[in-house]
Amino acid sequence: MPIFAYEAINAQGQKETGELEAANRNQAILDIRNAGLKPTKVAQRADTAAKKSAAKKEEAGPARGKGGKIKGRASAQQLTDFTAQMAVLIDAGLPVVRSLKVLARQQKPGAFKFIIEDVSESVEQGSSLSEAFANHPRTFDRLYVNMIKAGEAGGILDTILQRLADFMEKAQRLKKKVVGAMIYPIIVMSVAVMILTGIMIFVIPAFKKMFEEQGMELHIMTQILIWISEGIASIYGLIFVVLVAAAGFGITAWGRTPGGERVMDTIKLKLPIFGNIIKKAVTARFTRTLGTLVMAGVPILESLNICKNAIGNVVLGEAIDKVANSIKEGETIAGPLSETGLFDDLVVNMIDVGEETGELDKMLMKVADTFDTYVDIAVESLVSILEPVLIVFMGGAIGFIVIALFLPLVGLIDAIGGA
Repeated sequence: MPIFAYEAINAQGQKETGELEAANRNQAILDIRNAGLKPTKVAQRADTAAKKSAAKKEEAGPARGKGGKIKGRASAQQLTDFTAQMAVLIDAGLPVVRSLKVLARQQKPGAFKFIIEDVSESVEQGSSLSEAFANHPRTFDRLYVNMIKAGEAGGILDTILQRLADFMEKAQRLKKKVVGAMIYPIIVMSVAVMILTGIMIFVIPAFKKMFEEQGMELHIMTQILIWISEGIASIYGLIFVVLVAAAGFGITAWGRTPGGERVMDTIKLKLPIFGNIIKKAVTARFTRTLGTLVMAGVPILESLNICKNAIGNVVLGEAIDKVANSIKEGETIAGPLSETGLFDDLVVNMIDVGEETGELDKMLMKVADTFDTYVDIAVESLVSILEPVLIVFMGGAIGFIVIALFLPLVGLIDAIGGA
């Protein structure tokens, strides 16, 4: 049975220390209180903890990295489902530890299951829920942890969990809509490229051989087509593909550096058509995140600091950082936000009204809903434009190939007819 070392205060207010055997930490605390003492610190002795840890390692468990942290992380969908279910259980009156254990049993074997079990153990041993979540930063980010901390402080954990679940569900819905809308154009473009490459490598050389055998005089379009075909089928075509792939990997790697990320984010915001969609999507994420945090009672400066790292754009993150610095000097949010020049007038005006009326959180959520709608409409419009553009591209490419191949044949037919 595990041995627990404890520190406690006796009836005379004096400090006492000692050790006792108990099935678990909760039982040890109960035994200490039954002895007429008030426990201030109870911890399992190191040697028994080591034995317990060794026993656990014999069971199937997740790989753990340096410091004993669990490797792996939860998917966004897993975390969203977990948060929504946790909100329901807490709202139903179940204790936090029991709720965590219920949800852990429901999870499929994997990293997330063991993360929840670890959180459950930490809470059972006296940690707060937010502290237990903070031990797994790859799964529970600062936004999540601070929201839970605010819920614990205000005694509205179930409400905060539900708001978090709603926030994540809307973010997931928008992401799926954008990804789903882009699947069709990507598939069509990929198939088109494969078909055209196949024609260039296998079909054009056969026509070239026939033209050479007949000694035909080739039209300029046919010569260009054969030149492209020879380039793709030769070592130069392979070199070109390798260079393009290397350039892509190089740009991606550079984009992960602080300077590269800033340049890439600036370019994204200035792209024609796409830049406007990205800007609106990032603005929606910023206002929804800030609104959710303010609604939960998180201090405004801490909320802005979290938003800066959560919106996924360095340029707008720097603008938010400037806003936070201005607020420290006693200014409102709307004024500094307007001075950045990166946020629409609608956003600034709605925030200004929210600050004046004392309903900043509601105004921020309305702005987020409005911009989510803008993004939905913009993505649908973009897809509707891309479809005919892709059809025209395919038609133009195939038309060029057909005309270039049949021009020499038309000349041959004319020559036979004239003879």
